[in-house]
Formats: sequence, C-alpha cells, structure tokens
Amino acid sequence: MATFLYRLGRFSFRRRRLVALLWVAVLAACAFAAAKAPTAAEDGFSMPGTESQQAFDLLDERFPGQNSNGADARIVFVAPEGQKVTAGANRAAVEKVVTDIAGGPQVKGALNPFDMAGAVSKDGRTAYSTISYDVQSIDLTDATTKALEDAAEDGRRAGLTVELGGSALQADAELGGTTELVGVAVAAIVLLITFGSLAAAGLPLLTAIVGVGVGVASIIAVGMSTTTTTLAMMLGLAVGIDYALFIVSRYRTERAEGYDAEEAVARAVGTAGSAVVFAGLTVVIALAGLSVVDIPVLTKMGLAAASTVVVAVLVAMTLLPALLGFFRRAVLPRGSRRASGSGRRARNSRAADTDADAAEPSLGTRWARFVIRRPLMVLVLGVLGLGLVSVPALDLRLGMPGDESQPTSSTKRRAYDALADGFGPGFNGPLTVVVDVKASADRKAAAARAEKELAGTDGIVAVTPPAFNEAGDTAVLTAVPATGPSSSATTDLVRTIRDEAPGLKSQTGATMLVTGTTAVNIDVSQKLSDALVPYLTLVVGLAFLLLMVVFRSLLVPLKAALGFLLSVAAAFGVIVAVFQWGWLADALGVEQTGPVMSMMPIFLIGVVFGLAMDYEVFLVTRMREAYVHGERPGQAIVTGFRHSARVVAAAAVIMIAVFAGFIGMSESMIKMMGVGLAAAVFFDAFVVRMTIVPAVLALLGDRAWGLPRWLERFVPRVDVEGERLGRGGPAAVRTDAPAETETGPVRV
Repeated sequence: MATFLYRLGRFSFRRRRLVALLWVAVLAACAFAAAKAPTAAEDGFSMPGTESQQAFDLLDERFPGQNSNGADARIVFVAPEGQKVTAGANRAAVEKVVTDIAGGPQVKGALNPFDMAGAVSKDGRTAYSTISYDVQSIDLTDATTKALEDAAEDGRRAGLTVELGGSALQADAELGGTTELVGVAVAAIVLLITFGSLAAAGLPLLTAIVGVGVGVASIIAVGMSTTTTTLAMMLGLAVGIDYALFIVSRYRTERAEGYDAEEAVARAVGTAGSAVVFAGLTVVIALAGLSVVDIPVLTKMGLAAASTVVVAVLVAMTLLPALLGFFRRAVLPRGSRRASGSGRRARNSRAADTDADAAEPSLGTRWARFVIRRPLMVLVLGVLGLGLVSVPALDLRLGMPGDESQPTSSTKRRAYDALADGFGPGFNGPLTVVVDVKASADRKAAAARAEKELAGTDGIVAVTPPAFNEAGDTAVLTAVPATGPSSSATTDLVRTIRDEAPGLKSQTGATMLVTGTTAVNIDVSQKLSDALVPYLTLVVGLAFLLLMVVFRSLLVPLKAALGFLLSVAAAFGVIVAVFQWGWLADALGVEQTGPVMSMMPIFLIGVVFGLAMDYEVFLVTRMREAYVHGERPGQAIVTGFRHSARVVAAAAVIMIAVFAGFIGMSESMIKMMGVGLAAAVFFDAFVVRMTIVPAVLALLGDRAWGLPRWLERFVPRVDVEGERLGRGGPAAVRTDAPAETETGPVRV
C-alpha cells in the first residue's frame, strides 16, 4: 500500500500540470452534466414493510387521482376576544379567504369550515379550512405559496387572527449555503493558525471544494434529487479538509527531516496517504451501511455521501500532491523556507528535532507524557466523565417532532397552538384509518363496525363517518386522539388500534390499517429503533476488521470501537439533557422540549463513526509507525502526539465549528443535529482519542501492537506505516545533496 501510494504521489508531483488539468476537466464535465440533467423529482418518503406505507399504497390503488402524498395546508382563523368566528363580518372574511385560495394555482380543493362537520370549535371562536394541492410540497411554485400567504394577510386585515400550517409550508426551512460558508471561514482561520502559512491553509480548502464540487455535481448529473446532496456536501467538505490537512502536515514534517520536495510529497502520500485511504474506507462503510435501515431516502443519502468521500480520497491522493508541486516551499513555515536546502540541516534534523522537543516540548507532547506517567488515573477519569455525561441517555425517547417544536415566532407553531386550544391537543395529530372491505359480505356494515370500535377505544375523542371510494370496497375514517401527536399515549393508542384490527377481520373480513402523519412518525421511530443494532453490528464489525488490517492488532481496533460507543453515548446524554429535559434550552434557543428525532441515533452513529475513525487512524498510525521503526511503546505514543495531535485538534475544532453553526437554525431538527454532532466530535476527539486512547495504549505496552500467531498468517500486510519506505524501499532523496532547484511558478 505505502509503496503504491508513494509512486502515485511522485507521479502526481512530476506530472502536476497534467493532473491539475485532468481534475479541472473532470470538474467542468461534471458541472456541465449537472447543468444539463433534467430536474430530478424529489424522493417520496416511503418505508417498505410498515403498516403506514401499506395503507398509503392501498389509498393510491383504490382512490386513483387523489394523490395521497400531495401537499396540504391548514388555515386557522381565530376571532378577536369576546367575538365568534361565525358572526356576520367574521364569517364573510373567512369565506372570502377560502374562495381566494380555491382559485389559486395548483389547488385541488379548499374546504369552507362552515360546510365541514367539526371545523368550528365548540366556543365558536376558532375555525379551520383545509387546502389540498395536486403536487407535493417540494413542487409548489412561488406563486402558489404567495397566493396562500396573501389570502391569509387579507383575513388579518379584516380583524381575524390567521395562521398557516401543513406540509405546504415545509419548503420554507432550507439550509442554504450560509452554514457552509461559515464553516469554510472557520476552517480557514484554524488552518492559518495551525500552519502559519496562507498556502498551507489554502490548499486543504481548495482541494476540499474541488472534491465537493465533483461529488455533488455527479450526484445531480445521475438524477438524484437535491435532498440527497445535503449530507454529501457536509461530509465531503469535512473529510476533504481533514485528509488534505493530514497530508500537508506530513509533507512539512518530511521537509523538516531533510527530504527534497518531490521525495517529501511521495513519502507523505505513502505514509499519511495510507492512513487517509483507510480512514476514508471507514467513513464509506458507515455511510453505505445506512442501507440496512431499508428507508430509501436514507439509503440514497448514505450512498451519495459515500461517493463524495471516495472523491475526497482520490483528490487527496492525486490533486493535492500536484498542487504541492506548485507551492512546494510556500506551504512551509516561514522560518524554514530559507533553509530548506541546507545539507547540514538535513544531516542533523533528527537530533535537532529531538533537542527542540526536549527543550520546548509542544502542548501535545507534554500532555502525552503526562498521560503515560498516570495512565490508570487518566483512563478512569475519562471513562467516568463520559459515563456521567451519558446518564441522561437512559431516558432517551424517540419520536418525530412536529409543528409543536417550531419557534413561537413561526406561523406554523401559532397555528398548532390555536388548534390545540380550540379543538384539543389531539386535533393536530389525527389518525387516518383505512378499511379494506373488499372481502366483506356486507361492506357498509363492516365499515360501520370499524367506526363503532374506533369510537369506543379509550383515547379517541372523535371519529368521522366512513368515506367510500367509487368502487365501494375501501373506506377512510379519521380518528382524533385525546393527546398530542408526540405524546407516548398517542403511540400506545396507535398500537391498541392495530392490535384490535385482527378481531375486526375475523368478524367481518375487513382489514383495518392506520396511517397519517402521526402513525407514519411512529412507524419511522420503530423501524429506526429496530435497525439500530444490525446497523451498529455491521458498521462496527466491518470497521473492526479494517482496523485490524491497518494496525495488525486486535486490541487497538477493540479499543477504538469501545471508545466510539462512549463518545456517542455522551453525545446522546447531551441531546436528552437539552431537548428532553430542557437544560440550557433558553441559551440554545430550544422553545419546546420533547422526544428526540427518530433519525438521530442512526444519523449520529453513521457520521460520528466515520469522523471518529479518521481521528483514530490519523493519531494511532503515527504511533504505530514510530513503534515499527524501533521506538519503545511509551515513546511511540509521545512521538505520535508530537506529529499528529495538533493536526487532529485542528480538524476537530473545524468540525465542531461547522456543526455548531447549525445550532443557530430555527428548525428544531437541524438544531438537534448541530448540538449532537458538535458534542460527539468534541468528546471523541479530545476525550476519547487524545486522552483515553493513549492511556489504554500505555497500559497495554507491547501487547497493543501484536496479533496472535494463529491469526498473523491470515491478516494481509498493507504497510500503512511506510516501513518499506524507511528500509530499502524506493530510493529516498535527501537534501544532503546539492539543494534542489525551484522550478515551480511560485517562489518564496
């Protein structure tokens, strides 16, 4: 592995103009293909194997043209204090709003609340109208949403309180590009502080942007929807910066060792590049493993992001060495540029390095020495600390937050609250019950029996009469729970109704299915919970095998996996404390506590596992390299920290800053992702990888770096540490010889 990458790095350096032009051509071709590709339809949210999806499929089959997945809007009217919405002027204003919307574009139907049963509250002060559209929310035009908002504004001018809810407004929440720009700006500052060179700071950013551009453009060109690009863009930028950061840092180290630019690039790609390849593979495994969940949207997002990570690895292995050929001295520290060709410095570089480290050890070196002097104490404190932070995770409740989690400044949240006040909390989460009476002897009687059983179920406050399709073989009923959509009592209610369905079928031959937004969210939570253990087993198991090959050890990958579980548990502890218990909720702008988003466990595990293994590979391969080259276990830990701790810390700070940027978003789910990812990266990078890992390795000593004899012959040797490069591998060129001639276009 190291020898192959060494040659690839040298080739890219020597043919730098050709390599750079090829990547420019690839980027241009992908951008052109993406621009010419037809707009892809947004992925419909489907969950094969769930009752909710089965009911949706039945509705599409038995009610053709109804488009059960079409967008909808709900307009809530509230009369002023002391008045009723049914009063003459107020009623006229409501009817005018509904009429104006009904004539708007893409509207399939607009129901007058005064013609609907139960659409006016008992106190007569609140009413609502339901608007249905021919298309999904993502396909609504600006003219359609503007017509909705303008009509609502007309109602407000008439003296009513008018608020809007429903899926038609979901397109309002967009990530946009602001967060990515903030992340790039923070990354630039951290890189500049880390390297002290504009060129060294700029190259990781440039290569990361090229990789993201190629990856995202390719995703769009092959017809994937834009929703699949969000995770790809975020992770592509993250790992692209990390990988280039690691290789540039290693290049600077090799130049300080006395190698000329070409040899330093080749050795950096052969050693640090090997770690990058295996780190990238762990990320790909974590992302591709999302297919285990069997939710098509998650599968596509995972595969799209994995492909972008592959592009980031290829860019780091080829384009970055080529660019280092153009900026061979500009990326070096200012003080070493003038002396880069000194033969005397080359001959004495190792001794000087050692003396400098002894005289003025870096913070990473001092920390590593502290840990190996007191490994047991550090290990116990680290594990206990993460364990304490993880305690709230024992109270983890999963769900799909709805409009109740929106900020109170949003019209969707105000509409939710108005409906809850006027009609009860369960009105915001009605259950759609589909009754297939095709096999029933008396279809109307079977549907009536279903209505009666629903009305008699504890927790149901209202049931609409069955509405049949034209063929008369399917009926739809709406059941209103007494509790809100995110309440655990509502979840129990859905399970109770489903448990009663077999009894109805045995008596009447009718099949009863429960769906609707509330039931869908419950099914999503259950499916994701069921997939968590298989996903963890697959991802951690494959990564364990991969790391066993990388480190030729059983204990190192075992320690890596256990450390990852600690950091994820601590991150979930933070999420529960903030979003369920309300700790620091005001400071973080969390206006409504409730269940944790169901996708958070899978999402957090996938993303953090990939990044955690990056830090593990970057830090520990440098330790193993020192050990393989003859250093004692304790000194190898110090050497690994001296060369890699600063890089790992910089990468972690960049990631924390990028993810923390999401905390300021108004959407509760995005805010939760920001808090969870930032906390997980902090715990994993600074507590697990830079505290617990060296403590464990210090306690294990030589045992950490070996395999059982019976296993040794089965594990392939990939030479990630570049052992062959240091002893009779490709010829190394040092600057003991006459100084190199700078031929690149950039001279410093």
